[in-house]
Order: sequence, then structure tokens, then C-alpha cells
Amino acid sequence: MNIVFMGTPDFAVPTLKKLCESGHNIKAVYTQPDKPVGRKQILTPPDVKVCALENGLTVKQPESFKDENSIEELKSFDPDIIVVVAYGKILPKKVLDIPRLGCVNVHGSILPAYRGASPIQSAVLNGDRITGVTTMYMGEGLDTGDILMVSKTEIGENETSAQLFDRLADMGADLLLKTLGGLENGTIKPIAQDDAKATYTKKITKEMCPIDWQKDNSEIHNQVRGLQTWPVAVTKLGDKDLKIHSAFLCDKCGEPGEIISLKPLTVACGSGSLVIDELQLSGKKRMKSDAFMLGHPLEIGYKLG
Repeated sequence: MNIVFMGTPDFAVPTLKKLCESGHNIKAVYTQPDKPVGRKQILTPPDVKVCALENGLTVKQPESFKDENSIEELKSFDPDIIVVVAYGKILPKKVLDIPRLGCVNVHGSILPAYRGASPIQSAVLNGDRITGVTTMYMGEGLDTGDILMVSKTEIGENETSAQLFDRLADMGADLLLKTLGGLENGTIKPIAQDDAKATYTKKITKEMCPIDWQKDNSEIHNQVRGLQTWPVAVTKLGDKDLKIHSAFLCDKCGEPGEIISLKPLTVACGSGSLVIDELQLSGKKRMKSDAFMLGHPLEIGYKLG
């Protein structure tokens, strides 16, 4: 099939790589424009662009599809299908109507749950045990199109959103190839989403980072896992920010925020406690808690937050 691929971040890269290996004819890769990154604001290409150029593919980076020239250029590639994975732009109807077999999106949840931009983090933050990836036809609404195929997986008790992100990216790539095969041979019957069961994700922000030690340990544990690798759950050590990168559930009790053990470093919550595995003081490197305490002696009874 003639395919136009649209995607931007690293989540989309495994799908593009699998397409390159599949024998399909990738006519062009659309991604967002290069953006300045870091303190020095260095102009940096999206991960998808890097992958596309490494594979000798044509790359297009339009600001939008509002002008006729961009629409006509897309039509010139004569795609049978447009594959979209975390592109980050709303596609107008003029684009959706171009490919013969439609536009197919890979989404990191079991739709209609977690429509929107942060389905993977949301599943972890909410303590879900099951998630997955969905391939779907794209419509004009936000992740509202008919479902084509679904692949499910369990979320590990200590699995972070970053780890789950990588797993779902690979699962999505495999599911997309199966979906393309099904569309080619006509074996897939699209299923309309039940809008009454739809849920929507929130934008992940730094306002979600501060830890409230009054909450039970499972809720804080989900916060720590869900905000990896950005923006990261944070508490206070004196007047400095202390990022908590990983932790494990523990049933020991104490006053919320109180350090109740040093070996291993354990902090009490509103219910139960957390064993702190990796942390990072503001301006310093991320490290294991035992190594951290060699340079920052802590005492039992000291309160964080």
C-alpha cells in the first residue's frame, strides 16, 4: 500500500520502523516543525524526523493544513492510507477524506477510555491494572472514530508511565501492521465507540508534582510512577525540592511524611508507607537512596514535605 505516515515523538518511532520493514511504500512522513529545546534553545528535530531521514524517507513539516498548497501536496502522494501516531495536530476533514482507506490512528489506551493526549500517564496515575493500544479510524472529534483492533496488557505494580510508554509503543507498532493487513483483505469490521463510556485525559503539568503525604501510600505510589520521566513527583527536604523517581509500597505506619526507617529509606503516608528507591535533590544527580544518604544524613523522625 501507499502510505503517508504522520507522527512526532518517540512513541511513534517503533511504528515507523516497523512500516519501513514491512514492504509497504511510505510515500512521505509528516511531522511537526523543529523546535528549540533546553536552556540554550537549540533547534531540535522531532524523533520521527530523525528516524525518517535515517531511512531515506521524504519528510514534510507543515505548520498546518489550513492552506490549499499543503492539502494539494499531501494529495500528490496519492496515499491509500494515512497512518497517524501521536502527530500532535488536529487533521481537518479535507485531510481525512484524502486516502482511499481512510486515516488510521494508534492510540495508547483501550478506547473509549482515556481519549486525549496523556492516556498512558493517566492509566498509571489512576492505578489501573489493565491498559492497551487501539487502532481506530480518525474522525473530526477527539479520538472518537470507529475502533479497528485492540491489544491489551497488564500494568506492573511498580511499572512507571515511562516504562509502559515504551511497551505500548512496541505493541502499537505490531497492532498497526495487523490492522493494515486486515484492512487490505477486508477482514476487519469497525466498531463504533460507546460515547457514554468515554473518559478524557488531563494535560500533565508541574502542578501535579507535589506529594501530599496525608494520602494513602497507593495513591502516592501511583503519582510517583505516573509522573515519570516528566515532570516527576516532588516533596520538600528542608527548603529544597526533592524529586522522588521510584518507590515501593510498604505496610509500616507512622506520621505522614515521617522517615520511619533508614535501611531502606521509608516514609510514612496517610495509610501505609513508601520505600524510596531513587531520588534527586534540586540541582543534583538522580541516585539511589542509600547513596544519597551518604552525602545527606537523614534521621528517623525527620519529616519530608
